[in-house]
Amino acid sequence: MSVAGCSPADVRELVAAEGVEGALGALREAGVYVSFEEFKGTRPIVRGGQTVTARPEDFDNPAVSHYHAVATGGSTGGARRVLMDLEHLTARLPMILLGDIYHELFGIPTVFWFEIPPGNGLDSVLQRVPVQNIPERWFSPIKGGGDGAAWRFRLATAAAVAVAKASGSSIPSPEYLPLSEAHVIAEWARDALRRRGGCGIRAHVSKALRVCVAARDAGIDLTGAIFVIGGEPPTPAKVAEIRRAGARFYSNYYFTEGGPIGSSCTTSDHPNEQHFHADHLALIQAERVVPGFEMSVPSFHFSTLLPSAPKVLLNVESDDFGVIDTRACGCPWEQLGLTSHIRDIRSFRKLTGEGVTLIGSDMEQILEQELPARFGGSSLDYQLVEEEDERGLTRLTLLVHPSVPLADDAAAIEAVLASLARRGGAADLSRGVWSQAGSFRVRREPPHYTSRGKLLPLLLRSNAALDATVEPQ
Repeated sequence: MSVAGCSPADVRELVAAEGVEGALGALREAGVYVSFEEFKGTRPIVRGGQTVTARPEDFDNPAVSHYHAVATGGSTGGARRVLMDLEHLTARLPMILLGDIYHELFGIPTVFWFEIPPGNGLDSVLQRVPVQNIPERWFSPIKGGGDGAAWRFRLATAAAVAVAKASGSSIPSPEYLPLSEAHVIAEWARDALRRRGGCGIRAHVSKALRVCVAARDAGIDLTGAIFVIGGEPPTPAKVAEIRRAGARFYSNYYFTEGGPIGSSCTTSDHPNEQHFHADHLALIQAERVVPGFEMSVPSFHFSTLLPSAPKVLLNVESDDFGVIDTRACGCPWEQLGLTSHIRDIRSFRKLTGEGVTLIGSDMEQILEQELPARFGGSSLDYQLVEEEDERGLTRLTLLVHPSVPLADDAAAIEAVLASLARRGGAADLSRGVWSQAGSFRVRREPPHYTSRGKLLPLLLRSNAALDATVEPQ
């Protein structure tokens, strides 16, 4: 605050005069904020001639005393530790319970299809114990020990489940279910619908889509099934496929460092409209330039409000942007006073698919340095495009210029996956899931340039919406 020239007393006066969001906006203009890159520790904080080198753990709440550690899902390599205070988990329980009730998942058979740690499956299951809405089964597309999760995560998961069961909680042990066997969940849903007339499935967007595709192929009607999804934007193609299977869905918005950000509006027809969780976070927007584009987007800046929050955030930028507005919708979240809506949420920095994310800097190094060194050509000859196939599944298409003497397309994919594996942590988790899903494919064509003549190593859907791409002349 000293660089901005304000004291804690000044901040209190500012909040009293302008409100929380008004005060945060004024502080942002005065230079009190942390960019996404600064928060992740990839760039030092430079303000008013002063330079501060920060690490992600420097934002840990010093008041946290009773905790367990979880890992972020999208990082620049090693998964980032986030300390979860027991008091904070307790404070979040009412919203978890209300979310299950408002999204019609309370008291009906449910399954989870989430990864074991460093994924978020264990945390998601354990949070349902105090609200007595434990899933019947928990599936994980990775089993640990070389497919994206180290053996220590597999052992830690087994130990946590054993302790929970010894304490009297009938939580399910994770069952390995590869992405190619989504029909298992479709068949479970068919049986649950016959038994109870309804069922719930919690999964990332692409996994939910795989269940619906498997149900359609097997002639299973999912009418009465409810999907609660997240982890990726629910694009129109994915949403249409889920609805075609007869199911309903709700989408939620979450990030590990801040917790739940939004819960799906129950009356909106928009596939990704959230009620902002103003009970524990404050949110403002500020323009920032998108890397590689001469354009800016209104990025989200979050501040924590609860003293038990695992991270102390003050105008900390995420890599997401979207539309924020206030309107009456008539849904239960509004009746709680959560009247701020967030929609059209997109990332400007991450690759996202099958519910796992990866910040682009890792992939940029692979495309610009490692692939040219191995297969020839230069950094101008490779580009990764995030797009959807004809079924709505997210694909990562590696464009390789025809002039590159690449004899085997599969070799290029193997090189990318091997490089992600060497980085470990969340990069290896992404590699494990993407490899199993067959997310990568190669297309021999020149990389696309923007209309301004720029070549981006990563062409994300969020960036593509900002600037049309053209073929090189």
